[in-house]
Amino acid sequence: MSAKDGGYFSRLVRKLTSDVEELDADDLSEKSEAVGARRACDCRSGEEVTVLGRLRSVQLCPTTEAATLQAELFDGTEGVTLVWLGRRRIPGIEPGRTIKVRGRLAERDGHKVLYNPFYELQTTS
Repeated sequence: MSAKDGGYFSRLVRKLTSDVEELDADDLSEKSEAVGARRACDCRSGEEVTVLGRLRSVQLCPTTEAATLQAELFDGTEGVTLVWLGRRRIPGIEPGRTIKVRGRLAERDGHKVLYNPFYELQTTS
């Protein structure tokens, strides 16, 4: 019987013995299911997806043609790269922020990518 299926004592022991990153990943996975988002590990290229997660990094990637803003979103299972073309900055898109994104999933160099996704900033409650 796993700690998730067990009673209060099993859940308490798991919380006391697991590392913080693992507990945070589990929390993100539970929140994404609650708001109707899919887990990134279950999403496939070409699908219209909604993913909820926390931004791990945000960076401006200037090129000769146009700047792009890239962010790494982690939902507790897998990372998704978010790319906004022609944007240098988006208010609220910053590391540590929880957001829900929606768009058509693509793959670039073996990594999952959402180009110009619709996004909703989530409250920190």
